Amino acid sequence: MTKENKGASVDRRKFLAGVAVAGAAATAAPLKNTARAAAPAPNADRPVASVQTAENGLVQPGPYSYAAGKPGSDFMVDVIKSLDIDYVVTNPASSCRGLHESLINYGNNTKPQMLTCMHEESGAAMAHGYYKASGKPMMCLFHGTVGLQHATMALYNAWCDRVPIVVVVGNHGDAASRRPGVPTAHSAIDPIGLIRDFTKWDDQPWSLQHYAESMIRAYKIAMTPPMEPVALSLDGHIQEAPIPEGSELFIPKYTPTAPPQGDTNAVREAARLLANAENPVIVADRMARTPEGMPLLIELAELLNATVVNQYNRMNFPNTHYLSGGGGAIARADVVLGLELTDFFGAVNRFVDSEHFQLSSRVRPGTKLISIGVGDLYTRANYQDFQRLQPVDVSIGADAQATLPALIEAVRQEIPEARRATIATRGDNARRAFAQARENALQEAMWGWNSTGKVSLGRLASEIWDKVKGENWAFCGDSLNGNVTRLWTFDKAYQHNGGSGGAGVGYNLPAAVGAALGHREHGRLVINVQNDGDSMYAPGAYWTSAYHNIPMLTIMNNNRAYHREVMHVQSVGNWRNRGVENFMIGNEITKPNIDYATLAQSLGVNGIGPITDPSELGAAITRGIAMVKAGEPALIDVVTQPS
Repeated sequence: MTKENKGASVDRRKFLAGVAVAGAAATAAPLKNTARAAAPAPNADRPVASVQTAENGLVQPGPYSYAAGKPGSDFMVDVIKSLDIDYVVTNPASSCRGLHESLINYGNNTKPQMLTCMHEESGAAMAHGYYKASGKPMMCLFHGTVGLQHATMALYNAWCDRVPIVVVVGNHGDAASRRPGVPTAHSAIDPIGLIRDFTKWDDQPWSLQHYAESMIRAYKIAMTPPMEPVALSLDGHIQEAPIPEGSELFIPKYTPTAPPQGDTNAVREAARLLANAENPVIVADRMARTPEGMPLLIELAELLNATVVNQYNRMNFPNTHYLSGGGGAIARADVVLGLELTDFFGAVNRFVDSEHFQLSSRVRPGTKLISIGVGDLYTRANYQDFQRLQPVDVSIGADAQATLPALIEAVRQEIPEARRATIATRGDNARRAFAQARENALQEAMWGWNSTGKVSLGRLASEIWDKVKGENWAFCGDSLNGNVTRLWTFDKAYQHNGGSGGAGVGYNLPAAVGAALGHREHGRLVINVQNDGDSMYAPGAYWTSAYHNIPMLTIMNNNRAYHREVMHVQSVGNWRNRGVENFMIGNEITKPNIDYATLAQSLGVNGIGPITDPSELGAAITRGIAMVKAGEPALIDVVTQPS
């Protein structure tokens, strides 16, 4: 492990001249992917069963005839394997011990492999980040009431972000069979009640066959848009008891549910409005469920020469495309198409955070609003993540990505011949506006370039980009006040992992570890720009990345405070004419300063820094990348200006 902070200075204008030429990321040599131990051969005593191949290509075994004495959790493992789940993340505990033992000894700890996390919240966040990087759900195995209480914040984030996670919670339902002490204290009649308001479906199976059907159903529901976490409460007795003699258990066939598509007439009405618009704008939130989503949105945007505002909760649209624009485009729109918008109200209204509630419309009177999304198809009443109600002119309750092919074809048919020249002119104007916005972003990145003691966010984003732009990279984490998304080239579906969904602090570090795991098999260089406050919620995630050989370069945005909260206190103090002298109380992370490089080293991760002189950044980043490409996680602690 190393800790150092030496480097060479970089001239800002010469540097940014290179940054301005932002091409597509070149494919790098695959990262080293080392395994902690070779997987053992399949267990010889797994029962032989008849098999059939489902339409999804997965083998669906059953029925099973088990020898007397086989534990129920062995059958549970076979059900999990039928779903092709790659990983189970856990913080081990007694209520899950039956399934835990079967996963590692009967299932040979392969497909799924167990991942050890230091906290259940970190485990759920890992599953969250992993899904967005890989498109595959992860299973979380948690302990009773207390383990689930730890996991709740991360599960709420996943709920808000529409991410599928299969949560399995150990429990002891029968009071007469509970062991005294901790097993009883950690049991409940309805443990899933704790998270029912932010899970899509749950069940508490009372037999092995019930479990098989519920697990298949849970996976199916989680993977059907809107995708959300699901949960099963798994009784300890059913896990540990032998399978009753003569049982003929079977695993139901899993068939994915096709996502809902928009009503034909509603799609035609939306197409008519878009085709005849003078200045259409598309706002995309969680539209691109798969890599196929981005090309579809590009096709629609180019057909109309419509500006696209990407909210970056998914990688919906390339930021280097001439139609990529900011939220200011909405003010000029006469038609706004929202694709999977969680907050349509926030997209078309302006709120000024002041002593007096100030709200105004971003759109002109008469602007037509079109919504395509699954938000109206499923929601809950208690938690208000669905935001304020925004009336629209056309509301299509359907999966936006699945609906885009029909919408594209309808728009193509609706465009009058007389409007084609106007649409072409709109494209020319968009190219000029995009070039100017790009130049403005480069100039803004130069502010504070050579400041000492603390590194500017524009320089930090630029220096990282200079080192990674030739690699096969993927980004996780903080965008450094938007500098990353303005200065880097994002043109591939996997390059941006989005935010937390529920804005729950403590998400980013473990989610980045999960994302890095998803990218590992593709040999991608994962860059995690990590806020300091978020990091300290769950630093044990660094250990998980080291133990499981998950390479990732973490670059600390270490501004030594909860600066968003600093701004809140400053605002309220100004409203009340009390000044801002005391705004750091309760918000600063200093006295002592946290040495993140040393902390990382103690958890098995290479540590570099702290970096306070921007001239030392380049060499530190180069060294960190070399460590990650050798298959090891690394962290660079960069002390940054407040933001």
